[in-house]
Amino acid sequence: MSRTRLSTVVFDAPDAHALADFYMRLLGYVVRAKEPDWVLIGPPYGGIALAFETERLYTPPVWPAGPGDQRMMMHLDIEVDDLAEETAHALSEGARLAEHQPQEHVRVFLDPAGHPFCLWVHTHEKHPKRLRRHTRQTTQ
Repeated sequence: MSRTRLSTVVFDAPDAHALADFYMRLLGYVVRAKEPDWVLIGPPYGGIALAFETERLYTPPVWPAGPGDQRMMMHLDIEVDDLAEETAHALSEGARLAEHQPQEHVRVFLDPAGHPFCLWVHTHEKHPKRLRRHTRQTTQ
């Protein structure tokens, strides 16, 4: 079997370039390639990239979603060293803090296109995988 590897996560957006600019400022990424309705960004020295594609009929997800709402299909979990500092940075770059915050060591944001993403700090809990359950708690 040939080697496989995840190389890119792709987001639909009403404006691919505007959303790519937001994530470049948030994460310190650089442009790797671009076209009129598509942008590929990634870490300066390699690693998993993010791509953004303009979707004219884009509908932003609602988080937490209720019956009949457009649901998110995925979200990014971004580990940070200082949650307060990186929260301020995300807000200054154009993110919005979600109204519902399910955990003390996680901050849920909405990017400029409405995609949820999370900043979180490792708390040295015995079971750190519990961090990933934060979005499921609101749907029950």
